[in-house]
Amino acid sequence: MVSKNTICLWFNGTALEAAQFYAATFPDSAVGQVFRAPSDYPVGKQGDVLTVAFTVAGVSCIGLNGGPAFQHSPAFSFQIATDDQQETDRLWNAIVGNGGQPSDCGWCQDRWGLSWQITPRVLTDGLADPDPAVAKRVFEAMMTMGKIDVAAIEAARRG
Repeated sequence: MVSKNTICLWFNGTALEAAQFYAATFPDSAVGQVFRAPSDYPVGKQGDVLTVAFTVAGVSCIGLNGGPAFQHSPAFSFQIATDDQQETDRLWNAIVGNGGQPSDCGWCQDRWGLSWQITPRVLTDGLADPDPAVAKRVFEAMMTMGKIDVAAIEAARRG
């Protein structure tokens, strides 16, 4: 059954490869139905993977092999909440270590150009702290980081 709201992500022939990587990397993720082109089309041939349904951390997606016309942008990102440094490291390293690129403040980009925010819950909690001084310390600590350092965020919360 197709979800009422599904994110459609544009790929240049690599939708199935990306979906398989996401399914192997993120909990509550899976590759679903693969649709192959019933005939030739402008950027592919009959039988090529046209779309692939997949789930990333519980979010329904469709990967569309639409060709090179459009690229991903950091204006869209997946934000993945992590429970500890081990989970943060595992996900960050999977993305960056497989052809991706690190960025700032917990952001990174996978080899297909999709942006990810690998966000420990302690960071989100610290930024939402009702004490403005605590939230400021957490924010300022985060601004110095690429991958989020949970211990440093906890230290910033404590002051």
